Amino acid sequence: MDATKRGRVRVERTAKRVRTYLGGRVVADTTSALLVWEVPYYPAYYFPPADVDESALKPAGTAKHSPSRGDGLVHTVTAGGKEAPGAALVYRDSPLEEIRGHVRFEWDAMDAWFEEDEEVFFHPRDPYTRVDILPSSRHVRVEVDGVTVADSRSPHILFETGLPARYYLPKPDVRLDLLEPTGTITHCPYKGSAEYWSVNGKEDLAWSYRTPLPESERVAGLIAFYDEKLDIYLDGELQERPKTKFA
Repeated sequence: MDATKRGRVRVERTAKRVRTYLGGRVVADTTSALLVWEVPYYPAYYFPPADVDESALKPAGTAKHSPSRGDGLVHTVTAGGKEAPGAALVYRDSPLEEIRGHVRFEWDAMDAWFEEDEEVFFHPRDPYTRVDILPSSRHVRVEVDGVTVADSRSPHILFETGLPARYYLPKPDVRLDLLEPTGTITHCPYKGSAEYWSVNGKEDLAWSYRTPLPESERVAGLIAFYDEKLDIYLDGELQERPKTKFA
């Protein structure tokens, strides 16, 4: 991959075919997408103008300024009878040469995104993020306010680049009577859609993937907890609470 940086922005080309839809219509379809790290956690897709349906873009007459990317001209996206106000930015005169002329779509404003023929949720996959899920015989005990809510000697440990290890535990090893569903659903491009529970009255401390994506199927039906917000004992030793954006 070719890569450049300007300030905190990293730009790389991807070989994947990338598409985004609105109102049942393809609005952009390219094999020349750019991955642009606007934030450290994950990239965004930028499309060359030749691969964007120009008829779907309507100028809003305003711009959004970025110190590193310059002014993005705001456009409303209209396709298939559906309208997404302000959902596209066109960087015609960006100081960052690689993205000059490219179009960025707001992820959540669009109906669907595909990398090749697989739908992707939440944000693009980061080529530098790896997920390893390993079965383990380590003893994991979870406490919330001094109450043991899980105790297992057969966890699956999920190692994801940039995040602390997560311990996914079989449901028989979890005090399910202390868990209440919250209705929260999140999406991950590496693992799939997760449902959440409050634990001992504290909201969204535990989650599970009923039907994870193929690369994460080992955690299907298992329950994990936010180490940042409760106490984890690993082989009898209390672990330091990690400091992450989820803390």
